[in-house]
Amino acid sequence: MAVKRIVLIAGFESFNADLYRKAAELAVSGCQGLEVRVFSDRALADEPDAVAAALSNADVFFGSLLFDYDAVMWLRERVQHIPIRLVFESALELMSLTQIGAFKIGDKPKGMPKPVKFILDKFSNGREEDKLAGYISFLKVGPKLLKYVPVQKVQDLRNWLIIYGYWNAGGADNVVSMFWIISEKYLGLKVAEIPPPVETPNMGLLHPNYNGYFESPRQYLDWYLGNQSARGGQDTRSTKEARHLDRKGYNGQDARSTKFETNWSENLDRVSNGQDARSTEFGTNWFPNSYPVKSPVVGILLYRKHVITKQPYIPQLIRYFEDAGIVPLPIFINGVEGHVAVRDWMTTADETARRKQGNIETLSLSKDAVEVDAIVSTIGFPLVGGPAGSMEGGRQVEVAKRILTAKNVPYFVSAPLLIQDIHSWTRQGIGGLQSVVLYALPELDGAIDPVPLGGLVGEDIYLVPDRAKRLTSRINNWVKLGRTPPSERKIAIILYGFPPGYGAAGTAALLNVPKSLLNFLHKLQAAGYTVGEIPADGEELIRRVKEADEATCDGQDALIKQETVNVKTLEKWLGYLLTSRIEKQWKSLTGTGIKTDGDDFQIGGIQLGNVWIGLQPPLGISGDPMRLMFDRDLTPHPQYAAFYKWLQNDYQADAVVHFGMHGTVEWLPGSPLGNTGYSWSDILLGSLPNLYIYAANNPSESMLAKRRGYGVLISHNVPPYGRAGLYKELMALRDLIAEYREDTAKNYVLKEAICKKILDSGLEADCPFEDAQKLGIAFSFENVGMFSADAFNRYLVKLYEYLQVVECRLFSSGLHVLGEPPNSEEMRAYLEAYFGDRLSPEQVQELVFEENEPQRRRGRREEEKEGFDGVFEEGLLVLDLLLQTTDELTNLLRGLNGEYILPAPGGDLLRDGAGVLPTGRNIHALDPYRMPSPAAYERGREIARKIIEKHLKEQGNYPETVAVMLWGLDAIKTRGESIGILLELVGAEPLKEGTGRIVRYELKPLADVGHPRIDVLGNLSGIFRDSFVNIIELLDDLFVRAAEADEPESENFIRKHALILQAQGVQNYSARLFSNPAGDFGSLVNDRVVDGSWESGDELGKTWESRNVFSYGRKDKGEARPEVLTQLLQGCDRIIQEIDSVEYGLTDIQEYYANTGGLKKAAEKQRGKKVNTSFVESFSKDTTPRNLEDLLRLEYRTKLLNPKWANAMVNQGSGGAYEISQRMTALIGWGGTADFTDSWVYDQAADTYAFDEEMAKKLREANPEAFRNIVGRMLEANGRGFWLPEADKLQQLRELYELTDERIEGVTV
Repeated sequence: MAVKRIVLIAGFESFNADLYRKAAELAVSGCQGLEVRVFSDRALADEPDAVAAALSNADVFFGSLLFDYDAVMWLRERVQHIPIRLVFESALELMSLTQIGAFKIGDKPKGMPKPVKFILDKFSNGREEDKLAGYISFLKVGPKLLKYVPVQKVQDLRNWLIIYGYWNAGGADNVVSMFWIISEKYLGLKVAEIPPPVETPNMGLLHPNYNGYFESPRQYLDWYLGNQSARGGQDTRSTKEARHLDRKGYNGQDARSTKFETNWSENLDRVSNGQDARSTEFGTNWFPNSYPVKSPVVGILLYRKHVITKQPYIPQLIRYFEDAGIVPLPIFINGVEGHVAVRDWMTTADETARRKQGNIETLSLSKDAVEVDAIVSTIGFPLVGGPAGSMEGGRQVEVAKRILTAKNVPYFVSAPLLIQDIHSWTRQGIGGLQSVVLYALPELDGAIDPVPLGGLVGEDIYLVPDRAKRLTSRINNWVKLGRTPPSERKIAIILYGFPPGYGAAGTAALLNVPKSLLNFLHKLQAAGYTVGEIPADGEELIRRVKEADEATCDGQDALIKQETVNVKTLEKWLGYLLTSRIEKQWKSLTGTGIKTDGDDFQIGGIQLGNVWIGLQPPLGISGDPMRLMFDRDLTPHPQYAAFYKWLQNDYQADAVVHFGMHGTVEWLPGSPLGNTGYSWSDILLGSLPNLYIYAANNPSESMLAKRRGYGVLISHNVPPYGRAGLYKELMALRDLIAEYREDTAKNYVLKEAICKKILDSGLEADCPFEDAQKLGIAFSFENVGMFSADAFNRYLVKLYEYLQVVECRLFSSGLHVLGEPPNSEEMRAYLEAYFGDRLSPEQVQELVFEENEPQRRRGRREEEKEGFDGVFEEGLLVLDLLLQTTDELTNLLRGLNGEYILPAPGGDLLRDGAGVLPTGRNIHALDPYRMPSPAAYERGREIARKIIEKHLKEQGNYPETVAVMLWGLDAIKTRGESIGILLELVGAEPLKEGTGRIVRYELKPLADVGHPRIDVLGNLSGIFRDSFVNIIELLDDLFVRAAEADEPESENFIRKHALILQAQGVQNYSARLFSNPAGDFGSLVNDRVVDGSWESGDELGKTWESRNVFSYGRKDKGEARPEVLTQLLQGCDRIIQEIDSVEYGLTDIQEYYANTGGLKKAAEKQRGKKVNTSFVESFSKDTTPRNLEDLLRLEYRTKLLNPKWANAMVNQGSGGAYEISQRMTALIGWGGTADFTDSWVYDQAADTYAFDEEMAKKLREANPEAFRNIVGRMLEANGRGFWLPEADKLQQLRELYELTDERIEGVTV
């Protein structure tokens, strides 16, 4: 008799592989002629030949939870000949092969038979979100309902459901029975009696001390509180009851499978953490039969399959919760019913109160629901749909938000890693699909505080004790925060002051911190917090904080109360290991010179009642940037550690508020993603609830604050937009040109005045007279006479059009004040920028008028729609959402109550639309498996083609290598346009599997590409590197395949360059993705520029190169590949980058020159000639690449040199002065990295900020350090040869600098 073979491949659960192997042995022993081969999905990569051999003559293929696209396609090729194919909960490409008898799903499934569809609808209560949960319920009754339908196809469907029912029921016995069912019904093998499935509820509750399951939370809690102590209590049921439950067991295993009879209590001794159970977070005692209601009750969602297969981590995790004084409510689910468990089985005090008022959000709430103080999911994925929901495009985020809003308690997602081992997590961070499961998808639902609880060791799941304790202590502190009366809550507000000495104290990007802080304090006071006496002026408050930070313990500063930490205390707080790490890095705890006085570390800060306000310490020593950052072996300096440990242990804050964008604690050394006990952000934030105020338009860097810094984000709006307009010479020039063109013959005398204005304003650089430029003739009135009147007239038309571009260009006007909705003028600015030419200024004014006339608005809405081309309602919507800016402070206070904060996508109003409003939300990024979006891919292709055309036009040939800047911020906000650019250059397109996930970037045939495959140097920002591991692996795979493609080198430059490197013996010659060292951020070019610690631009290029030599991909995780990077730089023909918003232009922040400018300088050094750099403004519809120099000139004209922008900034006080100062530093940076030294920029900057007495006085009074930097950068520009002003102006600047410096020294000494 021929042996019949079943091959089972289980994905996502290698920890159950041993159980399935044991089940296979039992099945084979009870069924003659049966062979069962069991593999985990890891075997597809580790031993593909063995799997292929097993499949080659198999009779049945059984697959579950298989999603990896390459593995799926490999299997598709090798299982199609197998007559019976059973695939569950996997990629559609594999599930479509399901076939058993006459029942098959097929590539284009027509769906279930009508009777089945009808029944399924009944099981989902008509709710779309409940269909998956209803389907799981149907598995149990479906076979009974279909038993008497005679059609063979339906009977095969029934058998398919029976098989799935056994599999879903889980446990070794059920898997054995499943193998026997298949053998008897389809393989013609004889089997003894097959037991029915050992039933386990689809949803239920469990406890290690209870030998069975509870079917309602009320039943569980009554037992828990009444019948046992929290640790080691005995079950008080009758002997008969106990026998019944012992027979059922946890999954009904019988004596044939002794491994599975192990009682969970055997595992409990491993768990104890030495904490006295009587001493809890809330100071209560708890004993049998008297469990206090004071202890928090926390709902915990667990995988049912892990419960059934007795994974040891489950009882261990429950014990950790009990050790922390928490009453656990452990609910197991299949994965798809998470929202049902939360919606129907959990309620809260808040929901109960609202239901009494008639506000009933959850109609299906069970009478057996119990009140919880927090919810923890160990499932990951979205709450609605779980693993199944994550693989569909339309995840039901709105449903999850509605349910969690109704509960209004913190929602944590914290799980052991099921597809990554602990070793790789602790060394490389959490990556790939695991990062999406634990971070990206739950964040869409508003999950907070992601703590990885453990991971795989071999094939087993292990908890990491300190991670379980971190989770429970953070939960306890959030609950404690909500229970503490506001009058008793101690709040620590962290302001920023980095880099020190440049006027940064009490500033944040796009936010007016003094006014915002004052608003916040008044709001706290109104809510009953003990705030003390609030200063009348926000600037005065910042001055007091700054003075306290700079104070020393001697002289007149001794009058200021000093908070300090003694070195011995710090050693005690840190413990031996952490103290040793810091001493290794900094030689001595007290010898750094950073805010250290003898054996004491200065903390600074001021106290207003129960609110403490302090400045976050600097990262390192000014002037020594290599000491600042973030190699994983580095540590923060001792005073930095003392500051945060003081907040935890001495001040004992109930919560911290990081005030604005952004601080540094979340950037400290440690695991790139997935904090370990060795991550400094985890060590220093500890279990402090952290509310983090962040600009809504930055969903990139804010992810670090959320993921590494445990920040609950409270987004704030960007400042209103302004139109640049024209000013001074530009306005005069426009008027002259207009007058000249009225009658060129009559007005020819204006020609000289026009030429002089062009030269005075430097416009011949922005908008050159091309007829003269082609011949190498300089622009002047005399030289213009060499050309025809027509040529000059054509030039003036071009110049007039350019002035219109300058006039209409948007900028960010001033700074935002937290919680303040726009006034009428600001509202008009937002709406004009949002609608552009879709609405006239009069129509915008009419919309704004609606805001102030609610009666008119209700009564005449229909009439007002006329002439608005359908955008009237959209206008009212945007206006209403902008008026909800008050939510910023409202939700900050709700966060301090420990309430659930609604999530929302971070983004840009102008680009992403009204979906990014209102602010005051816990912002998130996007699903990285959907990048690029279809629109982003097409727009990226268009940009890439324009880059290629531009190069062909300028150089006469195709570029061989293009550097593409891949930054997290623009990738998130554009949904992946920069990836689209790269794909078009290489000649590739996204390939999606059945649910819309992008699973490969596929090379297109050369004939379809339209140009050679262009090589790419992909320069990854640290955030892109850590947030989009899956995309990096897909891109790396693309470059490998492109390098190996059998194509002519003249048509494939990737292959051409790879062959050269291969011939030199270079390893990983297809590496194309480079970034900073693993776990580290930044090129350090900006640190050198800020400190002035550089001699030449080439030094800055070398700094960039040394910091970006690290390769990333499927194999490389930060390996240095200098030979590959050098070759790419030597061949680099162009650089391309996207600018993602009005607020962050080239001249506004240091990162552009530090990274793009640094790369440009490094490439020019290697090539020996200029490398053109182009930018595309992704917030605009225009996809035309602009040259770096042209865009710098346009930005400087419309912002830094524009009185309209300057006045808006200077009116913001110290923060506005600092913003101006930052842009002067960036001007130096562009001089060093891009040789941008247009003298007119310095001339006009000096006239605007230094030589205008009124402006200089305002700046000096608002922020003397910032003003000193403004003037100092002008002097530095002269010293470096960038700018050669007249001697008297230079002397005037020196005097201004000395005067300001003396004033600062007089204040601080």
